[in-house]
Amino acid sequence: MKVNYSWHAIAALWLLFCIFSSHAQDIDNKIALIDVISDLEDRFQYKFTFADDTIEGIFVPPPNVEYSFEEVLKFLDLQTNLRYSILANNFVSINKKSSSFVICGVLKDNYTKSFLQGASVQGKKTAVISNSNGEFELEVFADTETIIIGHLGYNTLYRLANSFVVNECSEIFMDVKTETLSEVILSNYIVKGIDKTSDGSFQIDYKNFGILPGLIEADVLQTVQALPGIQSADETVSNINIRGGTHDQNLILWDGIKMYQSGHFFGLISAINPLITRKAKLLKNGTSPEFTDGVSGTMIMNTDTAINDDFRAGIGVNMINTDVFSDIPLGNKSSIQVTARKSIRDIAETPTYSQYSDRISQDSEVEGQNFLTSDIGFDFYDVNLRWNYNVTHKDKLRINFLTINNELVFSENATIDNTLISRQSSLSQNSFAGGVWYQRNWNDKFRSVLQIYETDYILKSINANLQQEQRFLQKNTVSETGLKLKGYYDFNDKITFLNGYQFIETGVSNLNDIDSPVFREKRDRVIRTHSLFSQIHYTPHRSASFNLGVRYNYNDKFNTHIVEPRLSYNQEVFKYFNIEILGEFKHQNTSQIINFQNDFLGIEKRRWVLSNDDDIPVIKSRQISLGLQYNRFGWLVNAEGYYKKVKGITARSQGFQNQYEFVRAIGDYTVKGVDFLLNKRYKNLSTWMSYSYAHNEYLFETFEERKFPNNIEITHSVTLGSSYSFRDFKISAGLNWNSGLPTTRPIPDSPIASNQINYQSSNSSRLDEYLRIDLSATYDFKISKNIQAHTGFSIWNLTDRQNVINNYYRINEQNLPQEVIESSLSITPNATFRVSF
Repeated sequence: MKVNYSWHAIAALWLLFCIFSSHAQDIDNKIALIDVISDLEDRFQYKFTFADDTIEGIFVPPPNVEYSFEEVLKFLDLQTNLRYSILANNFVSINKKSSSFVICGVLKDNYTKSFLQGASVQGKKTAVISNSNGEFELEVFADTETIIIGHLGYNTLYRLANSFVVNECSEIFMDVKTETLSEVILSNYIVKGIDKTSDGSFQIDYKNFGILPGLIEADVLQTVQALPGIQSADETVSNINIRGGTHDQNLILWDGIKMYQSGHFFGLISAINPLITRKAKLLKNGTSPEFTDGVSGTMIMNTDTAINDDFRAGIGVNMINTDVFSDIPLGNKSSIQVTARKSIRDIAETPTYSQYSDRISQDSEVEGQNFLTSDIGFDFYDVNLRWNYNVTHKDKLRINFLTINNELVFSENATIDNTLISRQSSLSQNSFAGGVWYQRNWNDKFRSVLQIYETDYILKSINANLQQEQRFLQKNTVSETGLKLKGYYDFNDKITFLNGYQFIETGVSNLNDIDSPVFREKRDRVIRTHSLFSQIHYTPHRSASFNLGVRYNYNDKFNTHIVEPRLSYNQEVFKYFNIEILGEFKHQNTSQIINFQNDFLGIEKRRWVLSNDDDIPVIKSRQISLGLQYNRFGWLVNAEGYYKKVKGITARSQGFQNQYEFVRAIGDYTVKGVDFLLNKRYKNLSTWMSYSYAHNEYLFETFEERKFPNNIEITHSVTLGSSYSFRDFKISAGLNWNSGLPTTRPIPDSPIASNQINYQSSNSSRLDEYLRIDLSATYDFKISKNIQAHTGFSIWNLTDRQNVINNYYRINEQNLPQEVIESSLSITPNATFRVSF
């Protein structure tokens, strides 16, 4: 009898989930202080501020329900070794009673010089709120404490405690944020550092981030896959599927620069260095009209906007690469940040590196069976540079540069006519990007932002065919120039207008070159698009947020006009309940296609192409979603139903490997789905379960079936996970399960017809269900007063389960179909160690 181990594992993890969630009772009739605080915030109009470790592990008898608020505070003061201080705006700070010193300051707007009331000032153990005169006093416990100063609508400041002069309240100026700030609706979504905001987006803050299963570094493209509705059908960051879309339908921005390459190691790790990414934003729907492309989703990565006052540097290594980082102040108005990363293949070949190599080499020229391959080498590196400069108190300048390189080189050896022949094949993937960003605060109501960028992508392969004595050169190049000018006008404290113009010129080139017989084919295309966009952001009160916008696009090559409305609306309907409505129309001119499965050595098969308004049309999408959110007493629930339709896709962009592999056709796909998340937080423990359902269906009018399941339809997917942190130690474990991808199998009774494979209906079968369990842990500690260390380890696919992520059939020498299987990563350990100073 076949035992379903997957469901046993899911049941076991669900049991753990229930145990963790129910473990909220204390013995001896005492209750946790955090529960008392939550009750007080519900009963009285006060908000408590404190550091997590200040109240951690403290239990008290339940206060008398007839006590007034002040009486409760006195009662708690007697029961705990904590001090409760009532501040302005009904805030209460909780601090430990111990020796310390006090710093103070006066917060002002950098432009208007007006006082900033209600700013949060947070140390390691204490936190306060600035009063109506912008003044604050904060108790700190060490000269080296980092003081974080934040205010709604302003850039966050980071300062060391020793930069304040004791007993002298100096003025501190804060700059207005560039973007309109969306209110956080659900904080610590899954883990600390992931928040859901009122515009429907997910905000990720890596300066205050928890830990996810299987991850020991802040890889944005791995992080987003922990969210419901987002998967990677083949476990790569170069094939992320947002609500049933292909990866080329995702808009990926790095400090506003569009990226056409997202992965190192040909997709197994992110090409954007985690050390330079400060914040990230994910939008599945309801995108702002300032953004174009990305009919399935948008991922925005941003570097740190703060000017660093002190020199910081670090060096680290894991079982895949080594990296260096430095943030160098250039006076008091600017700082430059430089990071670099390189694979460790030249030093050692670790088990992790070997597993990655084996995973990428599957079903490629590297694993060809006719010849002996040798001297196989994967290599990659990236370099990032970011310069921030506060020109004046009104003007800010930022310059970015990025270069990414992937390379595979191997030799093929064979004896032909008693002669040993050896030729080298290679594959390289490169990106170069640079941008200039300039912000001007004209007055207290209007600010403008200008950005210009250039991004270039090159994919090149040389395939040496020994048998035919032939060299096959393939090259795919993308070159894009962009300009965006936008302005924000704060009509009042409830209404903000966003208006702007964007110009994008995109050129794509594809080359196929064979030396024997001589053949050369090169195709170049260029598209220029002019766009105007406008949006109104309206917040009538704290419990509602409304964004309505429109984008107008003119394509001069096709002389076409496209109008795209955008909507996001969030409203508190009952206490602790919110509803969310999101909608958008989008389009994109670029897509990726596969001409043949062995293109580019069969490793990076997809090549970028531009729409030609003929057999490669402009892709257009429409999407609407309705969500419900609940957040109370550590329980977080989010449910969202959606409908998405995408028109203008080509069969060659979908990666068919069945009867439609070489068919050229234009079609649509429609996705109807539900994303659900249940999260329980208790002290430093977070446990979650997510479920996604998606019915993803193609429509190709010229195909025999017309309607059939999408190649990347994952009907059911479940994620279970838990993370725990204690001071500087973090650990996380999780399970990922899905119902398997569609596949097409030969007809059993007559597998071959007319010397071709005789297939069943397209995608009428499914691969086996997918199951993966991951584990990770990190620990931070000090080597000396000014040197910090970070260490961690992870295990990917802890049970070493062989998950089939793709299969197809080819006719063998016996004239029978032979199945070719591609498997996911087997058990893969990783470890990291980093020193910062």
